[in-house]
Amino acid sequence: MTEVLTSAQMRAIEQAAIDSGAVTGLDLMERAGQGVVAAILAEWPELATGTPRAVVLCGPGNNGGDGFVVARLLRERGWEVEVFLYGDAAKLPPDARVNYERWCGMGESVTALDQVRPRPDYQLVVDAVFGTGLARPLPAELAILAEVAAECSVRGRGGRVVAVDAPSGICMDSGKVLDGGLIPRVEPAYADLTVSFHAPKIGHFLNDGPLFSGKICTVDIGLVTCPDEPLSEYWPSGVARSVGVYGPDSLVRAKRDLRKWRPGEHKFDHGHVLVLAGPPCHGGAGRLAARGALRIGAGLVTLAALPEAIPENAARLDAIMLRPVNDAPALAGLLADPRITALCLGPGLGTDLAQRDLLAVSLGQGGRKPRTTVLDADALTLLAQHPDLFAALHARCVLTPHGGEFARLFPDIAERLAAPAIMSPAYSKVDAAREAAARAGCVVLFKGPDTVIATPDGRAAIHAAAYDRAAPWLATAGSGDVLAGFIAGLLARGLAPFDAACTAAWLHVECARSFGPGLIAEDLPEELPKVFRALGC
Repeated sequence: MTEVLTSAQMRAIEQAAIDSGAVTGLDLMERAGQGVVAAILAEWPELATGTPRAVVLCGPGNNGGDGFVVARLLRERGWEVEVFLYGDAAKLPPDARVNYERWCGMGESVTALDQVRPRPDYQLVVDAVFGTGLARPLPAELAILAEVAAECSVRGRGGRVVAVDAPSGICMDSGKVLDGGLIPRVEPAYADLTVSFHAPKIGHFLNDGPLFSGKICTVDIGLVTCPDEPLSEYWPSGVARSVGVYGPDSLVRAKRDLRKWRPGEHKFDHGHVLVLAGPPCHGGAGRLAARGALRIGAGLVTLAALPEAIPENAARLDAIMLRPVNDAPALAGLLADPRITALCLGPGLGTDLAQRDLLAVSLGQGGRKPRTTVLDADALTLLAQHPDLFAALHARCVLTPHGGEFARLFPDIAERLAAPAIMSPAYSKVDAAREAAARAGCVVLFKGPDTVIATPDGRAAIHAAAYDRAAPWLATAGSGDVLAGFIAGLLARGLAPFDAACTAAWLHVECARSFGPGLIAEDLPEELPKVFRALGC
């Protein structure tokens, strides 16, 4: 898992390095520019020869200073480079002013950015107008950025667009386009490559961040990774307030969490999941969850359903056991078995009073000891409808809402998240998931292409199915039911709720990527063995 930073955290790390005397701001700017050029040539090695034509769009701050370094280095390689500046050169910050003067000292000119025009012969557009520090929407006159980029981009004429640290106009704390609530908003330029410094930012993985960033490359500019005491205000609760993003480098963590099989063990050593299924003709979701729990390694899985739904489920299941549960007392009797180590409720369950009573029993109302529990779909609707059930949530629960379910459970938080991004830092999905987890007192997995998992104490992880982990075909009916089963299976095997949710979400995407387009929910559990083999489990 890679730590990702807020804009404030990044600024604090840079300033601490400068204050320590280990590096100057000018050094960091030079390294950033070198990193951008190296990333460009690594991504498009064909640009290393000849005399490509580039346009570098610089802004009024240090991001613009990075742009001047990029322009100088490209010019030194023999490129034809045009530079445009948004703002007054006399008002540039000191380090950016130095690099502006270095560029001019080469005999090159700088033109006001309002004079730039889209051209079909640009082979590279560098967006260095605003980086992570942008706190306001793009002004109307910068609509030209998107026009210049669109004319050049690989999506159009075969050119390339590179964003320095962030596509200008994106809040790097939320991934939202800063629009001030205005219609129409000024759209950022779509980048083909975004070069981030030191560490990725949260906004690269949330909301519209991946859409505008294209591909992310992170370059080392020689900063210390871990914050020390002077930076504590930017990590208010220490490590618990950090945010990680799960990607290909999460392989080691997944293998650690999954390597639980040992010679000589029996099925009960790997836990027993109980899934509550729905009424007749509504049992598919529960069966998907049960299959997911079994495939991910739970030693036993039992599907409990109304007696009249048992024949339907029996016709579809073999390795999964069946138990008739007619009402809440019957469920209480079933839960008297201490070998049941995890519950999964919600997929296809229903939302009548009878199901409300089943959920109450599952959450331990009436003095029963609660189990680790995954609550999804209809169970979330019941929680929203019955405050006493919400109050019964405990630390061993995992809630798995998608956007609509989240809005029913946490309407005020969802409203704040949906509000226009007036200025940066805008309220983010990480903020929303953390606030929801603190209110519920348990782990919240807020689903979507940018899934966020949070704990009541503020730990958070982002699982973005984006960039090289994109799997748009995962948006298919029933995939969330399988995810709920994955989590329940890992809980049954003994993983803590946060770890189970994180590992399950990562495997969920891995299965989708392994299978590819054409995926339906039934394929996800069946793809797990292949994924496990690839992991070396």
